Amino acid sequence: MSKVVIEKLNEEQIQTIGIRNWPIWTKEVSTFDWYYDTDEECLILEGEVDIETEEGTYTVKAGDFVTFKKGLICVWKVKKSIRKHYNFK
Repeated sequence: MSKVVIEKLNEEQIQTIGIRNWPIWTKEVSTFDWYYDTDEECLILEGEVDIETEEGTYTVKAGDFVTFKKGLICVWKVKKSIRKHYNFK
């Protein structure tokens, strides 16, 4: 089972989940290591990032709804400044 799940949600789904009420996180172009000690869901509002994992590299960009599963060890390579709504499960 993949530790990174990328989906596309429509506006109705975004409203139903309440994503627009979640906090916003931003990050400039950079590279950093990250470990998820809990599941995180996020909606990418702006930017683009490559997430390097043991499973391979995932590219996420504006419009993607991403779930990062607990236990994921990765490297974030932010190619275009990121702005996202996020929620830890």
